[in-house]
Amino acid sequence: MVELVAVAADLELGDVMAAYQNIFNRVRVHGEPDLGVPLPRGGYWKRGNKTFIQRLFGIFGEAQVGPGYLGTTGFLSLVFGFAAIEIIGLNMWASVGWDPVQFVRMLPWLALEPPGPEWGLRIPPLNEGGWWLLAGFFLTLSILLWWYRMYRRAVQLGMGTHVAWAFAAAIWLYLVLGFIRPVMMGSWSEAVPFGIFPHLDWTTAFSLRYGNLFYNPFHMLSITFLYGSTLLFAMHGASILATGRYGSHREIEQIVDRGTGAERGALFWRWTMGFNATFESIHRWAWWFAVLTPLTGGIGILLTGTVVDNWYLWGMEHGLVPPYPEVYPDLTDPAVAP
Repeated sequence: MVELVAVAADLELGDVMAAYQNIFNRVRVHGEPDLGVPLPRGGYWKRGNKTFIQRLFGIFGEAQVGPGYLGTTGFLSLVFGFAAIEIIGLNMWASVGWDPVQFVRMLPWLALEPPGPEWGLRIPPLNEGGWWLLAGFFLTLSILLWWYRMYRRAVQLGMGTHVAWAFAAAIWLYLVLGFIRPVMMGSWSEAVPFGIFPHLDWTTAFSLRYGNLFYNPFHMLSITFLYGSTLLFAMHGASILATGRYGSHREIEQIVDRGTGAERGALFWRWTMGFNATFESIHRWAWWFAVLTPLTGGIGILLTGTVVDNWYLWGMEHGLVPPYPEVYPDLTDPAVAP
């Protein structure tokens, strides 16, 4: 048990309020380790009971580490994920002649490229894109198994499955980029390479090849939801921190009590915006904005090259963008040249 001694009475009001003007946890209280809700019987795996307290973690959140539960799907996910990372890493290392210094130095620029366009959707030799296919296969298995693990954990805890479906939205974009669109285009060469800067280079080349992705309306929606979700999360996080001195992080008490930090936050948003979100609605807004970011982005990528070959010309045709000014009237726009 932990005994808390009240010292607020000996402090000036300003000192008490100043104690909450920070972004870290100033008070870290813990007692006996919490082992969580008991799991139902059955299965080959048991949840561990080993825990420890890490003060550094307590600065940002809960100081208790553990217990953990891996399960069959979690174990297989880690195995397949390790296999994918090994294939990618060893191929990158081989590309610099197995020189460890050059591998570390050039790592941001190294890549595992997909098969060339001459292979279409066939399976090429390992050194001509086969390693990319194998790494992508193992990585996809790892991600899907981890998604199923998240879904099952939520169900067994009696939770909603919102986290799993939010993760599925990100998986949708991943599959569009590396599998669904290449299959629709009839070539693995349309997929994204593994690598940091090579992936960014692919994005730039992709946008140039298809007439500037910024004119893709689904890309516009994706960026809108991306910026919108950051704004909503910032507004919500700032509201709770700003009213933390009144205990706004204790949501149960805040819902049933009057004159609380949450009510002050609601009053603030009514004053500044004319309305306020509730404890539930702000999370629904943020969840939908975040989930719609990869969903709409994936749709935009999927339509590129399959339905629309040039987004700039598509935008001109539909009145979305103006034509280029005729600064050099004797030159022909390559995009409209026969």
